[in-house]
Amino acid sequence: MTALHLTLLRHGRSRADDEGVHEGRYDSPLTAVGRAQAQALAAYWQAHPPGFELAFCSTLARAHETARIVTDALGVPLYPDDLLREWDNGPLAGLPRDEALRRFPIPAFRHDLDAFTAAGGESQAAIRARALLALERLWQVGGQAGTANLLVVSHGGFLNSLLRELTGAQRAWFLFGDTAFATVELSRTSHTAWLTGVNRMPHLASSAATADRD
Repeated sequence: MTALHLTLLRHGRSRADDEGVHEGRYDSPLTAVGRAQAQALAAYWQAHPPGFELAFCSTLARAHETARIVTDALGVPLYPDDLLREWDNGPLAGLPRDEALRRFPIPAFRHDLDAFTAAGGESQAAIRARALLALERLWQVGGQAGTANLLVVSHGGFLNSLLRELTGAQRAWFLFGDTAFATVELSRTSHTAWLTGVNRMPHLASSAATADRD
C-alpha cells in the first residue's frame, strides 16, 4: 500500500441553501432535492464501484444524511467525526445574508488569527489546525486499518481547507457543487499529493448545481 486515495464529497442541497442564509454551523437538513442528489450519486457508484473501504463524515445533519444514503447503498462502514464539521461561523449561522452583512460587516483586513467575526467563530488558523488534525487522523486510520481508499463527506468550506493543506495553495478556492466530489491521492513514500479531480458530478444530468462553501 503505497498511496492513500481520498474522495472528498460535499453534501447535497440543504434547507439553508433555499432559505438564503449563512450555513456554517447552522444545522439544516437536506431538502428533497438534496436527498435525490445523494441517491443519484449512490446509484452511480453502485454502477461504477469506487472501491471505498471506509467512510467518514461530518456530524452536521446535511453531511451525515448524505453520507448515510451513499454508504448504505454501497455497504461501506461509516464513522461520523466532529473534526469534519463546517467552519464555525459564530453568530452568522442561520442569519440572512443581508442581515449578517449589516450586523457584522466584513472588515477591510482580517488576520488569520482573528475570530471569524468580531462576535466569535473560528479563526482561519484554527480551521487550518483542525484540517491538519483531520488529515492526520485519516492518514493514520488508513495506515492502521491497511486501507487505501477512503470516502470523506463534509462541507465546501472545510473540504477547501483540506485541499489547501494538501496542495499548499492557501489562497485557492476549489469549487464544490451539490454532491460534487474531488479526488486526491497521497503518496506514502513521498510528500506528493496528486489532485486527480475537482467538482466532479457525473451522477447529475446537469452540472448547474450550486457551488458553495457551506
